[in-house]
Amino acid sequence: MPKPAIVLLSGGLDSATVMALMRRDGFAIHAMSFDYGQRHKQELHYAGLVAQALGVASHRTVHIDLAAFGGSALTDTGIAVPEGGLAPGIPITYVPARNTIFLSFALALAEVLRAQDIFIGVNSQDYSGYPDCRPEFIEAFEKLAQVATRLGDESQGPHIHAPLQHLDKSEIIRLGTRLGVDYSLTRSCYQLDDAGRSCGLCDSCRLRRDGFMKAGIPDPTPYQ
Repeated sequence: MPKPAIVLLSGGLDSATVMALMRRDGFAIHAMSFDYGQRHKQELHYAGLVAQALGVASHRTVHIDLAAFGGSALTDTGIAVPEGGLAPGIPITYVPARNTIFLSFALALAEVLRAQDIFIGVNSQDYSGYPDCRPEFIEAFEKLAQVATRLGDESQGPHIHAPLQHLDKSEIIRLGTRLGVDYSLTRSCYQLDDAGRSCGLCDSCRLRRDGFMKAGIPDPTPYQ
């Protein structure tokens, strides 16, 4: 029987690439997406398309309300999404404690499924700006998982994997292309319109478009 593993699935290209790696390595993939009050909730539609295309064992969408706290352009419609390009420091699109919360839910599911592995698609272009994408965060959360769970008490994990951690977007896109990822099913934009078109101006769009250009691979993303 394939080993069960949990993956955080956003509908973006990073998590789709991670799932392709998991499929290659023979895991039974249990995908977890989050409806957390994000302004770009349309990403959940594309998460479903990716999950179907990559043949997951299960796909759950968890409903939580991070918009109740605000503090981010992604959860507070009163804060504009930046369109002027990447700036130094932690961007206003950082959602406070988001990956800590998401991984905690994944940890709970891992306990139920007795899954020893949890995957997340954080990478080098994000951790310099988002504190919960840093390698130190991933290492610290894995240590917490060992003392916070029944699996850890039984020395059965769970282990937190960030296989894209030290890759940039172009390297991720080349890897996913080799693994057969259909990136036309993914979206990365913080301001998707109702037709699923990306704005082309937010930080996430800029990183995605630059990644395809540097990879030398046509960008299948529909832009406004």
